[in-house]
Amino acid sequence: MKPIVAIVGRPNVGKSTLFNRLLGHRRAIVDDTPGVTRDRNYATINRFDKPFILIDTGGFEPVTEDTLLRQMREQSRLAMEEADVIIFMMDGRSGLTPADIEVAEMLRRVRKPVFYVVNKVDGDKLENESAEFYSLGIEKLYTISAEHNRGVIDMVEDLLDVFPPADAEEEAGELTRIAVVGRPNVGKSSLVNRLLGFERVVANPTAGTTRDSVDTLFTCNKKPYLLIDTAGIRRKGKTTQKLEKYSVVDALRSIERADVVLVVISAEDGVTEQDERIAGYVHEAGKGCVFVINKWDCLQKDNATFGVYTEKIRDGFKYLAYAPITFVSAKTGQRIGKIMTTVDTVMEQYCRRVSTADLNRVFSEATDSHHAPLAHGRRVKFYFATQVAVRPPSFVIFTNQPDSIHFSYERYLINRFREAFGFDGTPLHLMFRGRDKNDTHHRPSKAA
Repeated sequence: MKPIVAIVGRPNVGKSTLFNRLLGHRRAIVDDTPGVTRDRNYATINRFDKPFILIDTGGFEPVTEDTLLRQMREQSRLAMEEADVIIFMMDGRSGLTPADIEVAEMLRRVRKPVFYVVNKVDGDKLENESAEFYSLGIEKLYTISAEHNRGVIDMVEDLLDVFPPADAEEEAGELTRIAVVGRPNVGKSSLVNRLLGFERVVANPTAGTTRDSVDTLFTCNKKPYLLIDTAGIRRKGKTTQKLEKYSVVDALRSIERADVVLVVISAEDGVTEQDERIAGYVHEAGKGCVFVINKWDCLQKDNATFGVYTEKIRDGFKYLAYAPITFVSAKTGQRIGKIMTTVDTVMEQYCRRVSTADLNRVFSEATDSHHAPLAHGRRVKFYFATQVAVRPPSFVIFTNQPDSIHFSYERYLINRFREAFGFDGTPLHLMFRGRDKNDTHHRPSKAA
């Protein structure tokens, strides 16, 4: 396992700025507002001689009566427990504070390497003033400016030196990346906590609590997974605050990073226009999709409720007719186990290859039994088909008129492939190509 480094410290001392600096690009949300980063955020850092996992945490306030700040403090404690090395950040402009002293006292009891870092030291004057931090009784103090990359490399070199020796090569295994997306306050973080079995992310009844996308590595039934808990995606017109806009972009990027996306919908609210827009993002990205209808325990149900609700989902998401639907309650744990079973099924199909011989047998049967409509008065001729990619399964079909295949016929071919090869839970992409390699027609397939 790669060494784990956790960045902890008071709110607004520059933890996320350092996180982005070490990562090499902007990943965590950076804002001047204290408390912007509320959850732990993981990233694998591969830019240096030794790779490591970096955790950015929410602000750590040792004494607070605020419920959200108490939760943030607990997240920092969890990160410190997981970490092999801790970076404790302080603010050189604000100077040493009672909260810094309190945290330093806690860190003295931690039997792990701790790097004491004073950030925002941009010049000689602040360098001299930072000497007051030695009153904490520490031997080595790192004065840096994460924003301007001052002193960061020297700190990193010492950081790499304290890592434990690298273990033997890790056992190879296919990692399934799962993103959890949905409108604010539909229960995404509660669902993540239930799947993982502990309070991994802040779950709070206030809409919009999760702002960054948060990654967690875990195993289930001896299979490795990466779970991405994303910020709630709001309607464009409602993302008035700069921070909210960052969150939406981050959630969309998380969809791009995923293999399978759990689209969480509140059973109480039903299908909304924003739910349809979010699912559209998933479909356009060509990702495996599972609808998770949360808060199922909150509905008054009879024998017809399940069927009626399923029909609503299918009517609202016709372009995702292949996506499985699960009805759960993150609060009670009802049917939670069904989610991972469904994810495994979708992932297997998402990565499935079929032989060229079997593909062309089904393709010939399909085109012989139902000919393509004439295009510009000419008959459409098909030559052969081949699978060119997985994640999702993608096929090239050679034809004399690649630009003239009617959408309904494309849908017909995809449905035949689904039936023949068991692709009933994954998106499929078709590309139509002429004899000339440059003569290609490609669009995301939206077949039922």
